[in-house]
Amino acid sequence: MDASLLKETEFAAIDRDHWVKLAQKALKGADFDETLISRTDDNIAIEPLHERRRKARLTPRKNPSQPWQIVQRIDDPDPVRANRQLLEDLENGATGIALVFEGAPNAFGYGLPSTREAVDKVLYGVHLDMIHLRMDVHPRSRACADWFVDYMRPRDVNSQTLSFSLGIDPAATLAGTGRLRMSLAALKASLPQSLSGFFSPDLPGIVLEADGRPYHNAGATEAQELGAMLSIAAGHFRLFEEARQPIVYAAPHMGFAVSVDQDQFVSIAKVRALRRLWARLQEVCGSVRPAPATIHAETSMRMMTTKDPETNILRTTIAAFAAAVGGADSIAVLPHTIAHGLPDPFARRLARNTQLILAEESNLAFVADPGCGSGAIESLTEALCASAWKEFQALERDGGILQSLVDGKFQARIVNARTARANELKSGQRAIVGTTLFPAGQERPVTVLEAPHMPLPTDGVVHCEPLTFPRIDQTLQAAE
Repeated sequence: MDASLLKETEFAAIDRDHWVKLAQKALKGADFDETLISRTDDNIAIEPLHERRRKARLTPRKNPSQPWQIVQRIDDPDPVRANRQLLEDLENGATGIALVFEGAPNAFGYGLPSTREAVDKVLYGVHLDMIHLRMDVHPRSRACADWFVDYMRPRDVNSQTLSFSLGIDPAATLAGTGRLRMSLAALKASLPQSLSGFFSPDLPGIVLEADGRPYHNAGATEAQELGAMLSIAAGHFRLFEEARQPIVYAAPHMGFAVSVDQDQFVSIAKVRALRRLWARLQEVCGSVRPAPATIHAETSMRMMTTKDPETNILRTTIAAFAAAVGGADSIAVLPHTIAHGLPDPFARRLARNTQLILAEESNLAFVADPGCGSGAIESLTEALCASAWKEFQALERDGGILQSLVDGKFQARIVNARTARANELKSGQRAIVGTTLFPAGQERPVTVLEAPHMPLPTDGVVHCEPLTFPRIDQTLQAAE
């Protein structure tokens, strides 16, 4: 064939209206909106076709020149075994660890003992200034900052390379357990003073966190999860403003933890929307130069199923991909057998290698913001920002997220969203691969580690009914 012919060939111009007519012809009478337009749990329309977004706003990771931190959860109640897991993870490619303590809202019934002796055993042989360290803390979070300072003081650690997140979020503790160690008034009076020493020296880490995972795992929509994190962050700001502590010192040391699931494009948009919402919140609070968001993403626990657990590998791979493309600064992948119990070394290895392949072989971190300019992702990002801001305003009208939880208002909205999702599963509008769709004829045996299942903490002052965290397959069973 003469290649010069291609130079004279052009595709006919086509606009959206023309495309819609062709699509309707192919549908042969089926309704265009019902067939090709889907909607999120927040009733956000997802169109089948979007125009490219010109002059789109770049929304990259906090440090786009560096890849995200590959984080592995350390949640084994046996400190010696947890140390072996930790060292194996670091030797085989993980760049960060998450110490998950018993009673933490995201411990899922396991977790490290909350003692100095146990932590010494877990961290034996680890150079903390060479990795990213984050903590999912127990309900006694007030003491977490002091504990961290005491632990680090006698150790030779380079503060310039230290990277940490203490994960202190009283709202997550209240949502997950219904309890706090003190009254809300006492918490508001004491927290700024106890943490102010962290902010003034400009330590290189996150102290306060707005954790959206408990709300997601309880059944919240994307907008509810984002709105909750905004209200938590606003509450942190309010505490320091009332204590006459400048919020400019607090903002760089406040971070976020978010859930990502198998809904790839919505998860990408959710991470991007969170970064934009954080900048907007700081502007509203009077910040001239907003601090960039530090976002930790963890794959969703509520999407994990007990039946055909190998399908969870596909779910977590899609979720991790979405978190990386969306611009998360650190990512943790839940092992595929976690719905059955404490994961064994093989399941942990698969979770770790999922990220290694995405980072080292797929090079997802090479582009700062892959979704920038995509009409679909930009539209979803903007729609989520608008819906999340409305949810944030609703929480603020409730008196803030802590008060909304105490009054039971936010829990009720989450339960409504969870019930609506369960009804769609029951009616067949949604499906769970391996559970309601293409179930396996025979389930294969699953291997997990021997470990006691920890009950919820019973210490502290009871403030409200805690959220429950049923997985999506459990939600379906409850609806039947």
